[in-house]
Amino acid sequence: MNPQNIKALLVIEQCNPEWASVPLEGYNYFQGISQLVDVTLVTHKRNQEAIERLPEKHKVIYITEGKWATQYYKMAEQLVAKGKVNWPLYHALTYPIYEDFNRKVYRRVKKDIEAGQYDIVHALTPMMPRYPFKVVQACQNTPFLLGPVNGGVPFPPGFRETARKENANLNFLRALGRYLIPGYRQTYLQADKVLAGSSYTLDLVKNLFNLDRDRVDLFYENGIPETFVNENSQLSSNDKVKLLFVGRLVPYKCADVVVEAISLLPEDIRQQVEFTIVGGGEEEARLKNQVRELNLEAFVQFAGWVKQKETLQYYRTSDIFCFPSIREFGGAVVLEAMASGLPCIVANNGGIGEYVTEENGFKIDPLSREYLVKETADKIKTLVANPQLREQMSLNAIARAKEFVWSNKAKQMVEIYQEMISV
Repeated sequence: MNPQNIKALLVIEQCNPEWASVPLEGYNYFQGISQLVDVTLVTHKRNQEAIERLPEKHKVIYITEGKWATQYYKMAEQLVAKGKVNWPLYHALTYPIYEDFNRKVYRRVKKDIEAGQYDIVHALTPMMPRYPFKVVQACQNTPFLLGPVNGGVPFPPGFRETARKENANLNFLRALGRYLIPGYRQTYLQADKVLAGSSYTLDLVKNLFNLDRDRVDLFYENGIPETFVNENSQLSSNDKVKLLFVGRLVPYKCADVVVEAISLLPEDIRQQVEFTIVGGGEEEARLKNQVRELNLEAFVQFAGWVKQKETLQYYRTSDIFCFPSIREFGGAVVLEAMASGLPCIVANNGGIGEYVTEENGFKIDPLSREYLVKETADKIKTLVANPQLREQMSLNAIARAKEFVWSNKAKQMVEIYQEMISV
């Protein structure tokens, strides 16, 4: 079928061009796919103002939540956000709000799907593999595509203290939900195809639901704007080799690992580097104390939180991206850094270990914190001491990042639509 003739219904609860993380991802998928096929979007009313400020006009169905949901959300937020967000508990307590959206979507579009108004139904967000989509029940004669779903990655065994700080002891709620949430198993068992955002999640979904391999495909979750691709990358003329970290300052992102790694560098190498931390969060004060205790004030600076679009200036003026996050699902910042020509040093657990290859950076198995620190220091030393290697990895990083430009991902997604419709 010609892509322009495809009528697609996209269910994207989190779809907002003005927000970060999953809502921005959801919007980028919607925006890219809508350039190629005839799209009707179903999303939450909270996204309406941002979507309607866009110059393009789209067909959108907005789902409004009840007054009870607003009050309930405030109560749940107060319960879990004492000092920092307890994410496992947050997701468990706020599930009823999503379920309200889920049921209302089904009631709103059921008849249209059954009447054959759409050639395919595609449910994108939430991306965590713990949410059902009731609309699958209406897709008896219409292909239903789910994903990319991503998540479920465990903490490495050597990072129990970090897992404790992130309330991983409550992750049993995720497994419990697989048996208690109505329609959860049905969504996966009835989906014509499930896209998984990482190899780990692909195996998780396939094994949980005993799905045939041809019903589950790997489709990396994240993408990058084309404006992030730096075609003219070359070694910077900085006096220092600039190291960069971009992300929330929370325990599992491990910015502290990079700080400690810098303290282990030989003096002649350390004098050549400058490390910038872009981001904010609960760990900021502890990180600043760590820098003082290690006497690294001359080598480490904090830029604070900046908008996603403004991070580009930091990527473009840096040389190496250091992001040893030990439990990363999507890791868009790694793709953004690669697009700007930065060799990447990452922990090999989750999605980011699949973006980075031996041609464009280093991925370190997170066997323990001590090992991750030592290996991070070693990789920094290698790249600082070898400008030719840095330059070659830079070129390879850009080439790899081009595969993840949103327009390319949209084309790949539409090709999946065509295959599913033609069956």
